[in-house]
Amino acid sequence: MNKGIYIATLESHSGKSMISLGLMRTLLGKMVKVGYFRPIINNVIEGQRDNHIDTVLSYFDLDIPYEDTFAFTRNEVIQKRNEGKSGEIIDTIISKYKKLEEEFDFILVEGSDFSGEGSVFEFDVNVVIAKNLGIPVIIVVSGQFKNWEELLGNQQMAYRAFKDKEVQVIAMVSNKIQQDNLELAKKNMRAFLPDEVGVFAIPFVDTLNNPTLKEIVKVLNGNVLFGHDFLDNQTGNFGVGAMQLRNYLTTLKNESLVITPGDRADIILGALQANISSNYPRISGIILTGGLTPEESILKLIEGLSDIVPIISVNEGTFSVTNMVGAIKSNIYADSIQKIQTTISIFERYVSFDPLVEKLINYNPQGITPRMFQYGLVQRARQGKKHIVLPEGTDERILTAAKRLIDMNLVELTLLGDIDTIHKTVAKIALDLDFSKVNIIDPITSPNLQDYAETFYELRKHKGVNMDMAKDRMCDVSYYGTMMIHKGHADGMVSGAAHTTQHTILPALQFIKTKPNVSVVSSVFFMCLEDRVSVFGDCAINPNPTADELAEITISSAESASAFGIAPKIAMLSYSSGSSGKGADVDRVREATEIVRKRRPDLKIEGPIQYDAAVDISIGKSKLPESEVAGQANVLIFPDLNTGNNTYKAVQRETGALAIGPMLQGLNKPVNDLSRGCTVADIYNTVILTAIQAQGI
Repeated sequence: MNKGIYIATLESHSGKSMISLGLMRTLLGKMVKVGYFRPIINNVIEGQRDNHIDTVLSYFDLDIPYEDTFAFTRNEVIQKRNEGKSGEIIDTIISKYKKLEEEFDFILVEGSDFSGEGSVFEFDVNVVIAKNLGIPVIIVVSGQFKNWEELLGNQQMAYRAFKDKEVQVIAMVSNKIQQDNLELAKKNMRAFLPDEVGVFAIPFVDTLNNPTLKEIVKVLNGNVLFGHDFLDNQTGNFGVGAMQLRNYLTTLKNESLVITPGDRADIILGALQANISSNYPRISGIILTGGLTPEESILKLIEGLSDIVPIISVNEGTFSVTNMVGAIKSNIYADSIQKIQTTISIFERYVSFDPLVEKLINYNPQGITPRMFQYGLVQRARQGKKHIVLPEGTDERILTAAKRLIDMNLVELTLLGDIDTIHKTVAKIALDLDFSKVNIIDPITSPNLQDYAETFYELRKHKGVNMDMAKDRMCDVSYYGTMMIHKGHADGMVSGAAHTTQHTILPALQFIKTKPNVSVVSSVFFMCLEDRVSVFGDCAINPNPTADELAEITISSAESASAFGIAPKIAMLSYSSGSSGKGADVDRVREATEIVRKRRPDLKIEGPIQYDAAVDISIGKSKLPESEVAGQANVLIFPDLNTGNNTYKAVQRETGALAIGPMLQGLNKPVNDLSRGCTVADIYNTVILTAIQAQGI
């Protein structure tokens, strides 16, 4: 069975790293353990590590010792080749790969980078390595600085080289192509490649090729005077500040890097003022050349500014620095989280590897891993794109999550709130949110306000609501967002980052209402533990459910688990296991268990049962040896809110588990509640859950 794939190129700076990061994300969504291996890495200074290996290991949290991820440095390969030991190179690479193959379900192998001495023979070495490892290949070719004839010639040469060695090529990627030429690039590849070889084209993306201030500091050996916390700023372009300020300001572009002699206080202060002015673009940083620094009074003035970009002093002259900055080739580092996420997002937008990956993988995973689960969520959300409304549109976390969701093309979004405030908040946090891809509505000025108020009045007039009250309610973002769902103007809502649970849920209970045969709105968390996903319910809504309510919560939770690919094995948790325990609390759980068995005899359920007996196979078998659930439970139902809420938080904090949710169950249309301490990741995941719910699960 094939257990690997090889990513190869025939040149430096091809964008191979994007394919590696994107494909690693795809693979981790489909299997439990994925390894990473680079047969040959660039030379590194003694005591340091290969940057790209560190990036992959760190971002994807791969449990692989660093020394197992590569076989040789480039210098070592050249030396052995010069000594006539080419066979030893291959033997060592095979040995190290096979070791990983024994430990992992699949291995992503990344070829060499083609930089420095000896690059002439590297392509042939990569062909030989792929041949000896017996794994198929993805070829990546850059279209940057090439005409069509050159690009096509390189692609045909690369394909023939692997084909001649009987190495299967499963896909070819044309990278760094102009946006308007993507379809032509794919057409040209398809003209000479067999139908079974996938063809993909990815556009040139400026933001991925521009260096960060951190990279510039490293190359220039600069001294950071201000803005240490913003060294991850990426440069959009750069220019020399040598003219008078009034003329220089007109040359500024978004994310400009200002290069100017250190004694030009006028340019320095003018650029900083432009950065915070709504009339000028933001700048990414300032380079002070010639080893000069501003006078003490100027430094003191800068120090007191509220918004400071990185200001870096270097010894070289302006001309030299400008040339050096222009020559920097940007890389992706382990701490460049935004850049990594952007890279993966672009890969997933332009490359659909799923059909090809399915051909590569022949396995039958048991259960579902956190990686599989999260990958599945993203894919399902994207396949059935839904419209989600976020009432707290002025919250920085909401806006940041909105950008990520839009960039990933997962949902259509509507933000509610004062439009001017939303725009100012986006500018304040320097968020590159594409406003053309998101709807923004201020309920107070919305053309739908009157219609929504009249609808609410008709729905609630029997409760004493008059038109003035109805209109007042519809000016509230939670009520307005819920009415959007009721009227079919949105598919779901996520709120709670700045509002209470009651504020979020009450409108839904008033006019979204519960599904037929459902009387209890409840919640579940999807707990992504180290090697499995468990469903915890109810940890957010019902303080002290009765036995009948607990049974309904259980059935809803089992249905939610099934809808998200988890075959439910239900544990009804209590302080005792089996029939030994006595008392009102355990009797209530016992009664709820029997109700579930009568209503849903198809469900696998055990209760009452203690938490350790539910999840630990040895303890479960010792306490309930005949149970088909004990020790294997993946749906855990807590007897009350106190127990459930504290347990999920304890598990989350002590194990580092990712808690996705809460996801509300039982409503006719999806409305989900965040905690006021939620993170951007919490919002992102909850919106995805809501979108999938809206697909009609």
